Amino acid sequence: MARTGRPREFDLDSALDGALLLFWEHGYEATSLAQLRAAMGISSASFYAAFSSKQGLFDAVVRRYNSSFGQVTDDVADEELPPRTAVERTLRQSVAMQTDPSHPSGCLVVLSATTGAADHDQARALLADRRALVRRDLTACIRRAVAAGDLPAQCDPSELASAFAGFMWGISTEARDGVPRRTIDAAVGHVMRVWDSLSTSGSTAALDAPDDGDQ
Repeated sequence: MARTGRPREFDLDSALDGALLLFWEHGYEATSLAQLRAAMGISSASFYAAFSSKQGLFDAVVRRYNSSFGQVTDDVADEELPPRTAVERTLRQSVAMQTDPSHPSGCLVVLSATTGAADHDQARALLADRRALVRRDLTACIRRAVAAGDLPAQCDPSELASAFAGFMWGISTEARDGVPRRTIDAAVGHVMRVWDSLSTSGSTAALDAPDDGDQ
């Protein structure tokens, strides 16, 4: 049933941004409703009228994350890009985003609900679905490379996609541990050598790593 009553008395985008940063920094389970309402600047009544529950808010936050910070993975779904370029660009953009000091380090989709109490299964499933979507796009990108003859026919796209996805999820731990951006970005070059070792074209073209000092 649709909710009726007084109009919303807060800025939805601003409220979601406040909640997003809390979930990103502390995770789903450790973030309390009191912390969320304080960060969002809304009353308890407004919170439940807008989101119904903590899970409802988390659903909205993940959608907002996916349409903003999470767009760093969109290149692997772009069929106009050469597959190798798409994969490397996605990895380097992920490094840049996850080590950006202007927001919590790492990736919300990886860190915020990997483990927790059984009653938080819905939050974990939501993030697992998002990771599965990125893995699917990586697999399709690699499959295009095989179809184009850039990678050998015996290459298993799902296995290679898992290798790249596993590295990308691991960036979160490295970033939270304070490993410098330059170091993680350099690691992308090593990971891309896996592609080059399989390549039938012998291409080793790489994107330029950013010159950002000791970041």
